[in-house]
Amino acid sequence: MRTSGEVTRSGPLPDGEGAAYDVVVVGAGVVGTAIARALARHPLRVALVEAANDVGDGTSKANTAILHTGFDAVPGTLEARLVREGHRLLTAYARETGIPVEPLGALLVARDEGQLAALPRLAEKAGRNGHHGTRIIDADELAARETHLGPGALAALDVPGESIVCPWTTVLAYATQAVRSGVDLHLNCRVEGVRPGTPHHRLATRRGTLRTRLLVNACGLYADAFDALVGREDFTVTPRRGQLLVFDKFARDLVRHILLPVPGPLGKGVLVSPTVYGNVMLGPTAEDLDDKTATGTTAEGIAGLLEQGGRVLPALLDEEVTAVYAGLRAATGQEDYRIAAHPALRYVTVGGIRSTGLSASLAIAEHVLGLLADCGLDPGPERPLAPVRMPNLGEVFPRPYRDAGLIARDPDFGAIVCHCERVTRGEIRAALASTIPPGGLDGLRRRTRARGGRCQGNFCGAEVRALFEEARPPTEQNGGGGR
Repeated sequence: MRTSGEVTRSGPLPDGEGAAYDVVVVGAGVVGTAIARALARHPLRVALVEAANDVGDGTSKANTAILHTGFDAVPGTLEARLVREGHRLLTAYARETGIPVEPLGALLVARDEGQLAALPRLAEKAGRNGHHGTRIIDADELAARETHLGPGALAALDVPGESIVCPWTTVLAYATQAVRSGVDLHLNCRVEGVRPGTPHHRLATRRGTLRTRLLVNACGLYADAFDALVGREDFTVTPRRGQLLVFDKFARDLVRHILLPVPGPLGKGVLVSPTVYGNVMLGPTAEDLDDKTATGTTAEGIAGLLEQGGRVLPALLDEEVTAVYAGLRAATGQEDYRIAAHPALRYVTVGGIRSTGLSASLAIAEHVLGLLADCGLDPGPERPLAPVRMPNLGEVFPRPYRDAGLIARDPDFGAIVCHCERVTRGEIRAALASTIPPGGLDGLRRRTRARGGRCQGNFCGAEVRALFEEARPPTEQNGGGGR
């Protein structure tokens, strides 16, 4: 068994004697990478396949970056159980690997009598989900804890344990640990057809054919389309767009907790939250669409967010917006995940993973291992995973430009390239030489924060691009450097 897997972005896929995999996981978002990592604990031949040129390039890169406790999930659902367990697992994993997490706690703010009346029901619901630390606080305590809160707040439900997290580092940590532990990662490898068979399924991709005994669908927004390739039509994914605004770091002192509205029928609603990068986030909207590629923002969406944000935190509107983006979540018309084993097909669908997928990811992976066993997989004995320690992107943790010892050993870590985000040449160089190097400039930003600040790369963009181009393999030099 190999101790390290391969990362490929081009060229033919493995073929010939011994090239078949035990398990192929399709989709390298936070859920797919978590599943691949879990499989890597066993002596299996595993591949992680992704249509994009990088991991975490879909829903996983554009979300609210909250590590949820699961306090408000529907009690008794699979989602409720996996989010609760996933919160525990990811909190511990973040400490182990250096993923930035800040346990700020959340406040669900009631602004009318109907919302006020809902707070006891939400507290009771949290208790049924195993979260017994919530309590209702009155308007005076709320105002003391959030001094910039807008007028009209009547009370709030205090939810300890809700945290902010770096979603980019989480996906990359899972994928890196999987590859270092033997999983092959094939990028730019869209699956266009599946021919089920015994002993192997055949996956037709743009880079050739893959053979595998068992198959996992972790395709996110496209989980229903992939299901159709194997003859399943169990649900339909409706893309739900969430537009978000990111405010400059000068806004960070305006808010101390994750501020949530009382949930409505389309989800948790518009929140105001700090980020681990030192900014403040406002959003998301919740717009059901037909187009699974509609990640653009709209004037109406931005105006609506500013109106709602101004009611919650009026001073926020005096701060500069440094980024506007949108992500798509996989809605299926059911308030639960759509995770199912199909033993006759040796196939597991992991669909309908809504906004809680980041929080539940490690628990989803363990659940899927059990389902694969139901499909006939004998994983063999467990073995330790290769250790990983991720570069820190969080503001409340030590950053390289402040580390005198690191700079003394390598002066590039004291040479700032991106001044808005304080990103050094050493960090960029390390990302470009990492186990899974970025496939483009967007991927480099998710690994380092370079080009992610208030100037959006207008100052550092040329130098960052030059460093990226210098590090690219000759075979990729003509393929474009990012979006």
